Amino acid sequence: MVGSEIILVLVAIIVALMIYKVLKTVKGLIVNTILGLAIIVGANIVFGLGIAYSAVVILTCAIGGPIGALLVILLNHLGIFF
Repeated sequence: MVGSEIILVLVAIIVALMIYKVLKTVKGLIVNTILGLAIIVGANIVFGLGIAYSAVVILTCAIGGPIGALLVILLNHLGIFF
């Protein structure tokens, strides 16, 4: 009985650590997305770029953050994409 309780506690610790790592990663993606979209919204308002807020733009901002937003703005300015 004691052995199974120890195994259960070890499994619970491992699961808690895995959840912590996932939430830490998600937090970073949320911060990157907010910063990137803030830059794109600001550029749309100030410069009138007309960049649509599509899934591709949001994903680029989530992964790249402010640098991804600047990439979206540059590609839009060059007429390549977005």
